[in-house]
Amino acid sequence: MNGEGKESEEVKMEIVVNRERLVFMWGYLPGALPQRTPLLSPVVVRIPASVDCSWTDVCGGGCGFAMAISDSGKLITWGSTDDLGQSYVTSGKHGETPEPFPLPTEASLVKAAAGWAHCVAVTENGEVYTWGWKECIPSGKVFGDPSMGTSLEKDVFERQNSFSSEQVSPHSQGSRSSGGTFPAADSKGSGEEGTKRRRISSAKQAAESSSSGDESLSALPCLVTLNPGVRIVTVAAGGRHTLALSDIGQVWGWGYGGEGQLGLGSRIRMVSSPHPVPCIEPSSYGKDRGAALSRGGMSSEGQNFRIPGSYVKAIACGGRHSAVITDAGALLTFGWGLYGQCGQGSTDDELSPTCVSSLLGIRIEAVAAGLWHTVCISADGDVYAFGGNQFGQLGTGGDQAETLPRLLDAPSLENKHAKIVSCGARHSAVITEDAKVFCWGWNKYGQLGLGDVIDRNIPSQVTIDGCRPKNIACGWWHTLLLAESPT
Repeated sequence: MNGEGKESEEVKMEIVVNRERLVFMWGYLPGALPQRTPLLSPVVVRIPASVDCSWTDVCGGGCGFAMAISDSGKLITWGSTDDLGQSYVTSGKHGETPEPFPLPTEASLVKAAAGWAHCVAVTENGEVYTWGWKECIPSGKVFGDPSMGTSLEKDVFERQNSFSSEQVSPHSQGSRSSGGTFPAADSKGSGEEGTKRRRISSAKQAAESSSSGDESLSALPCLVTLNPGVRIVTVAAGGRHTLALSDIGQVWGWGYGGEGQLGLGSRIRMVSSPHPVPCIEPSSYGKDRGAALSRGGMSSEGQNFRIPGSYVKAIACGGRHSAVITDAGALLTFGWGLYGQCGQGSTDDELSPTCVSSLLGIRIEAVAAGLWHTVCISADGDVYAFGGNQFGQLGTGGDQAETLPRLLDAPSLENKHAKIVSCGARHSAVITEDAKVFCWGWNKYGQLGLGDVIDRNIPSQVTIDGCRPKNIACGWWHTLLLAESPT
């Protein structure tokens, strides 16, 4: 490299050093403020001086808590502090003050994700740690106290059975939580928060009366056992399932798979160890993997065309469905389809990864999934959305579900090139190439960051003065934004 090149590099480095990274939060994080009131507009998250680090990425978080990664590779969590809240089932307190989460590794973290009640993180060495509900953890098993004459394992099984009925109708009524930790479902809500909260509480009471205590329902962080040589680069967490993507573009999955969200071709209820998900390879996965990778493959659902691509480059998990993108930009979906969230033109479940054929010819670069909906971005910066739309989370201007991907033609996105997308339970967010932030969907708890609690059915710009957005990550009822600001 010549001297001019070195000088240019030094200038670039100086520019980077002189920009401070900030994290903003808004929405419902019950422990983020003593009053436990929703944050209707973006608020800066302060790291205490004792932690001695700065931000490098945001990871959303599950119900009631938030996660981000520090420049030192630590997972920083905050939000929920109530024993009746999600902090209980995710094995650890997430207090008002952001602090490093205790993981059994000194390795730096590069990615993390959280589902309804479990978390997963990836180290720079390609290892995966996960914790939370034992039903979401590989080889996890829930035991009760025999002296009680019943088993908590039965309660978990009942919760698994009830999970389907809880979320079938988005208009069913939910009960208000007495603890004040979970948002209550409104007249349009599904009520799964209230129902699940009550079930968690009953199980928690049983757990607390047993000798094993809290850990009978939740697992502490543990290393996920993968095949020798497998290195994971990123992870995604759904309602109760997890996907992991390796450095060679292979997808691994575990957890609950009753609607096909693990893509294994069946309604397997529980996968207790990581299994390869056959996305591009033919259904005879493993017999001729090299040839399959070189020529692409066909979906085991019987699609008669070649799926473009040789490996998977991106993954996403929704409540009970999943999506992946191949290196050629093809979008594949699988899992629960009741609201069209698989984008196949029907409301059928997809038990195996199935190409979204209406998007063939359009190179998809990014995808995110919510409780009932899916949003993706093309290489041209166009935004497509499909699935449930009860709160305007598709951004189409109405509330009708879409079973096929629909191009968003909202005036606010005209001449905008979307780059990054994230979905909460019922809201969506994107960052555009010109560093603008747009949110839409459910806003009862201020999760859109627009200063009010009014739902939006079209993308609406969030004001972030003096900062350049770098990444956005939605939790179930909140949103986190990573931004750069001149120091």
